[in-house]
Amino acid sequence: RQSLSSVEQTSNQQRQQLRIYQGACNQLVMSFVKAGPQARQKVMQWLVDCMLVNPGATAMRPDTSKVSSSAMLLNTSIVLLKLCEPFVLDEKKHHLIDPGFVSSAKDNHGVFPTRGDDSLPRLGESDGDNVGNSVPYAPKNAFIPQCFFYTARSLALAIVPMLSQHENLLRHISHQHWELSNQNRDIQSDPHFCMLVSRQRSNEVALFQEEMVVDTLRFCNLMAKVLYEVSDENLRHMPEHFVDNVCDILMSIAKLKPKLLRGMEFRYVFCMVVKLLSPTYAGMVRNYNLRAMLGDVLYDLFLPTDSASDHDSHRRDIPSSVSHDPMKGGLSYLLSNEAAQETLAPSLLLLYGEVEHTGYYDKMSHRAKISSLIKYLWESKEHRPAFQKITQNKESFIKFANGIINETNTLITTVVQKLPEIREAQEKMANPSEWGRLSEEDQSMITSRLDDNEREVKHALPLCNKTMQMFGYLNTDEDIRRLFLLPDLYPRLVTMLNHVLKKIVGGKGLELKVKDPEQYEFRPKEMLRDLCAIFALFASYPEIQMECARIECTPADLRMAVAKCKKYNLLTGESMAAFEALPDLVENATHTIQADEELAKDAPDEFMDALMFSMMTDPVILPSGNCVDRKTIAQQLLNDPIDPFNRVEMTMDDVKPAVELKARIEQWLQEKRAARDAAMNVGN
Repeated sequence: RQSLSSVEQTSNQQRQQLRIYQGACNQLVMSFVKAGPQARQKVMQWLVDCMLVNPGATAMRPDTSKVSSSAMLLNTSIVLLKLCEPFVLDEKKHHLIDPGFVSSAKDNHGVFPTRGDDSLPRLGESDGDNVGNSVPYAPKNAFIPQCFFYTARSLALAIVPMLSQHENLLRHISHQHWELSNQNRDIQSDPHFCMLVSRQRSNEVALFQEEMVVDTLRFCNLMAKVLYEVSDENLRHMPEHFVDNVCDILMSIAKLKPKLLRGMEFRYVFCMVVKLLSPTYAGMVRNYNLRAMLGDVLYDLFLPTDSASDHDSHRRDIPSSVSHDPMKGGLSYLLSNEAAQETLAPSLLLLYGEVEHTGYYDKMSHRAKISSLIKYLWESKEHRPAFQKITQNKESFIKFANGIINETNTLITTVVQKLPEIREAQEKMANPSEWGRLSEEDQSMITSRLDDNEREVKHALPLCNKTMQMFGYLNTDEDIRRLFLLPDLYPRLVTMLNHVLKKIVGGKGLELKVKDPEQYEFRPKEMLRDLCAIFALFASYPEIQMECARIECTPADLRMAVAKCKKYNLLTGESMAAFEALPDLVENATHTIQADEELAKDAPDEFMDALMFSMMTDPVILPSGNCVDRKTIAQQLLNDPIDPFNRVEMTMDDVKPAVELKARIEQWLQEKRAARDAAMNVGN
């Protein structure tokens, strides 16, 4: 057993020795490069051969019989980084990095193949595209682009996979620690655990040698600059892994050794990310996982760590200088960058929907980060014009809104189902006599299920909280609130609000108790506050009142929520008054609906929805010629974009308002109501 200071001292001694060896290697290579054209050509050919025989190094589990050792590949990257150092540090030489090198197979010697099993996907590539050799290459200086792009490829074969493998190792160590602790075994004396920790320390000696990390980070910022400034034609020919590697390296260092970011500037990384996420360039990055990673970079590095939009403890050690622009008076890049002010808000709303394709757990993590970014932008005056422009693209906003409505329904169901199971397992494990009576197999099964449930809740709850908050602050804007009142949206919004209400209040969500609830970010009172604040924003709108009544969002449930709000002082002022009035308004709407349903019993068949066979209020004509209510077809198209009567593809743009039919329905209802009211007056 060693103390932390002893481990650190040993690591520093090993790094010092490693620096000596690497320095000697760098000097040897540099002497060959300076020895003349023939020697230089031999060195570069060896570096090319090294990359050509090691494409398998990027695999999750490289085949060691076919791939060079990670140490050799890392040292190759370090040599290349040193060859790049003179022009990386000299901004006047950046223009000599000719992007045409990547497309010229003759000059890059096949390091960036476009065909075959080892071909590298390009940013602008789509199925059937041929992206090779279409950009002319006539460099002013042939050596600089050669060094630059070989280094970029080398990082993908060495540092990037090593960082990924190291993170996997850390996860494995954490899981082993958890298992040994649950089995009440001595962690320090377990040979397998000690072997894993030794491997961790050995990796960190080489991976986090400060000089190498600084060189790599500077190179990444220059790579981002090249990708940001290059022409669109050249950009589409750039290998996708250039963007991927910049993101991977920065996020790994920020997560594992954030202090090494101190003093570094990533202006061009920010500019590249904003550019590639923007609507203009959204088609350039077609890989949803990579697009999601761009959003993660914004969150991990550029969302100020003191932001009220974020409570992620993992980011606290990231130097604040990383997210702030020294050339703009220390303002954050998110607020000071003009391109971000113009495009980032709509880009993030689009990205929120796109990450649906990244996998169940991944999408929740991505969306929680995107939500924090959106909130930060919302709270700044610099981005408010962009949010106002969002309301002009109705179709895009409806897609986003439906996405977060679906998300919230799923998340709240998951949370309310899993938390009682977590509580039950915690109680069993906390009771020695009950736990001791269980077999090892039962204990293992309960522990494994608890682990699965905790992982799911830890992903779901932070996003659930942030999504509810997003509904609240977005709808404080009257133009955005008007969009949520569209017939395509408000029925689904009310259904979602009622679903959450029943889970929290009707399902006794407030009474759910778990050990250390903050580790799950379980804050039921805050969730109820956010929910009731949204109800309050919409309480005065008749369509919301009527929809509440229609879907049985009962006055009793609403009054129970009002009572909870008063008890815990969750809402105040106008917001509390508006929410307190809602139960009575819904009750009145319920009476109106019941009365109208009685009238609708003798309604002509032409007034009835051809799908739901309920009386229509806003009839529309489908391409097939059938009439349905607007909200019926809007809901149908969210699930399946076809005309339900002939199964031909369609969108909401294809429906036509049935103006004359709507007028006849309204006239018929008006006459029926007048007759009913007259009969009631006579009776009285």
